[in-house]
Amino acid sequence: MNIYRLSAIFLFFLLNAGSSFAQQATNPVIYADVPDLSMIRVGDTYYMSSTTMHMSPGVPIMKSTDLVNWEMVSYAYDTLADIDPMNLDNEKRAYGKGSWASCIRYHNNRYYVSTFSSTTGKTYVFSTKDIEKGEWERHEFSPSLHDNTLFFDDDGKIYMIWGAGKLMMAELEPDFSGVKEGTEKVLIENASAPAGDNIMLPAEGSQLFKVRGKYYLFNITWPRGSMRSVVIHRADNINGPWEGRLALQDKGVAQGGLIDTPDGRWFSFLFRDYGSVGRIPYLVPVKWEDGWPVLGVDGKVPDTLDLPASKGLIPGIVNSDEFTRKKNDADLPLVWQWNHNPVNELWSVRDRKGYLRLTTGRVDESFVYARNTLTQRTFGPVSSANTRMDASNMKDGDYAGFCALQRKYGQVGVKMTGGEKFIYMISNETDTPVEMESLPLTQNEVYFKIDCDFRDRKDMARFYYSLDGKSWTAIGSPLKMEYTLMEHFMGYRFGFFNYATKSPGGFVDFDYFRVGAQLTEKQ
Repeated sequence: MNIYRLSAIFLFFLLNAGSSFAQQATNPVIYADVPDLSMIRVGDTYYMSSTTMHMSPGVPIMKSTDLVNWEMVSYAYDTLADIDPMNLDNEKRAYGKGSWASCIRYHNNRYYVSTFSSTTGKTYVFSTKDIEKGEWERHEFSPSLHDNTLFFDDDGKIYMIWGAGKLMMAELEPDFSGVKEGTEKVLIENASAPAGDNIMLPAEGSQLFKVRGKYYLFNITWPRGSMRSVVIHRADNINGPWEGRLALQDKGVAQGGLIDTPDGRWFSFLFRDYGSVGRIPYLVPVKWEDGWPVLGVDGKVPDTLDLPASKGLIPGIVNSDEFTRKKNDADLPLVWQWNHNPVNELWSVRDRKGYLRLTTGRVDESFVYARNTLTQRTFGPVSSANTRMDASNMKDGDYAGFCALQRKYGQVGVKMTGGEKFIYMISNETDTPVEMESLPLTQNEVYFKIDCDFRDRKDMARFYYSLDGKSWTAIGSPLKMEYTLMEHFMGYRFGFFNYATKSPGGFVDFDYFRVGAQLTEKQ
């Protein structure tokens, strides 16, 4: 064989090896805020639920066929409760509250999702036969059982485990009307113990699994001076005795559970706190040793996985929207969520063809109490979104535009003062909203853009406007984004808003929402 043929063969294998490597999935598998994930596999399809707290609709349900590429398929509920905190009424709000960690299960050809809410003081179980297109049946009872896991055992009994540090367990009534009287008990007195005795965050986030006849209970805990960690307990009987061990302590990747593939491989699905983009999902390979799931590669979270590569979060998790709707189209695709409960009479994608219209319905003193702010997730490592807004029908005292929503929010938009319009940028980086720049606007249509840079936790947002949609001008100052646990407790979101400070009834029209993964300027 001559040297040219050898070189050609070598080049062929080299290129194919590179191609194979490029097709591997990488961690994080979703570089966006999808916390408290719970997961099941039904046949060759995976379903996942997550937390979006005060957003409406709530408890998003996602679908995948490869554990890496996910798409939105449903929400467990449209409205958690018609109460003041969820409606932003009477100076009450539910930022960072609403519903928390959910648990998804499949039993007897039916899907179940449990969650809980300190806002309402209740525990919820939602069920459906068709997880992608069916209606969800709702069950609720008091009290609110923190970070609960729903479990259907082989003997027909239905259990719920909940708590922090001291974990409780009880049987549920078959109709999910509440806890069976006399069944509540302490399951594990100190579930944090395998991680030491100096604990900052007691073991919580329970998720229970049964594999080959044994019970495995996953929890997250946080030893002082260390990081979020995975603790696993196992037992031969659900009532115990339970033995526990520290299962993973790397990069703060924790809270989740087990999932297997149709070809017999095992993974643990977990999340990681990653600055202002939020809590982002990771997958960790699992092997079994002496009846224990062993997480990671030599105890570490790998950067690459033997799974198909991600095709990106667009259009499955976030997506552009031209607001064009056919007669039978849903008014809003599933990628959208409202900040708190919407007032449906005050928004429309039908009143003006190809536009989202937001109309003010009351006077608000603060942006954080404004109704009908429509949002989508930001994502990393960088993301950018832009829109065109028609401000023709604003009233004096109105503020409308585009925002990066979290507690320390940033806004770029149009305000109307003294009968004149101004482009403005507001920063709430210091927890006090400050107008950083204001410019006269002599036309009704204006374009806005927000860039988010999450690389290496840079966490910077920049705000732009344009008068022609071609040439962009930075306005105000960059916003140092911060993930705040108090109140908002979620990653930053792009959002449309419109609120009145003097009199209601003004409206603005947004022509489109276009999102991508390229910044306006090199940074």
